[in-house]
Amino acid sequence: MSTIIDVASLGQLLDSGRSTVLLDVRWALGDPHGHAHFRHGHIPGAVYVDLPTELADPAEPARGRHPLPSPSQLQSRARAWGVNDGDAVVVYDDAGGTSAARLWWMLRDAGLRSVFLLDGGLAAWRAAALPLAQDEQSPAPGSVVLGHGHMPAISAEEAAAWPAEGILLDARAGERYRGEVEPVDPRPGHLPGAVSAPTWDNISAQGSFLPAETLRKHFAALGVAPGARVAVYCGSGVTATHQIAALEIAGISAALYPGSYSQWSSNPANLVAVGPEPYGEPDGQDAVGQVRAQSGTGLGAGGSVEA
Repeated sequence: MSTIIDVASLGQLLDSGRSTVLLDVRWALGDPHGHAHFRHGHIPGAVYVDLPTELADPAEPARGRHPLPSPSQLQSRARAWGVNDGDAVVVYDDAGGTSAARLWWMLRDAGLRSVFLLDGGLAAWRAAALPLAQDEQSPAPGSVVLGHGHMPAISAEEAAAWPAEGILLDARAGERYRGEVEPVDPRPGHLPGAVSAPTWDNISAQGSFLPAETLRKHFAALGVAPGARVAVYCGSGVTATHQIAALEIAGISAALYPGSYSQWSSNPANLVAVGPEPYGEPDGQDAVGQVRAQSGTGLGAGGSVEA
């Protein structure tokens, strides 16, 4: 299974006559106007998908800001987008794939094999001087049958123990990982033992994924290599899926923690690490002991957390 498709290959796919569904997932944290952006200009034939309402259940502290919908809900929505069994599905956004990857992961988890991220998204389409449309598609209902559980995912309990046996990557911006800012979640910081790996480091200035070999070297510098036991989280389980796509391009399989930091930080019983190091900055042996007991991992000199 390929992870991405470039604009030229998408054109060939569309010209081939194969049934292809284009899904536009225009969304960004702090920008609720994805549908308006879609109406202003999108790839001809694309159907708009609203991430907060179609790719997530309502937020709740126990599940996070963007809980995954049930398999039956996803199947119903995919049929409304016009997806049938055997279709090729291409998803894109205008943010380097960081929101479209959510739908890519969900459809892959549901068992679709021919689902691709458009590399570079709408920016790459524009750069190729290809036409845009302003219409609103009303596709004929599809009949796709979706499953569940084809992509690895972990719970909060598994995420807590993960650093003892593998590598837990935090896909958020570095300043959020370090706890310098926290615009939306209850407490600043990161999961104890997690390694900072901002997903934006995986793409070029033009919004396309870096070459596979470059990604392999990047992840190797973070201690990740093919065959490693890897899991990824972000703020609410959206950009972490983009990290999983980048890892897949590099030849590395990774699990998603869907609840991510929004779920973790909402539980006052969960410890939170602050600072640039996986277990935080030095400030107290009691907290160090709690992290050691919780994660099963011994800490190096000076590790601590902020509860």
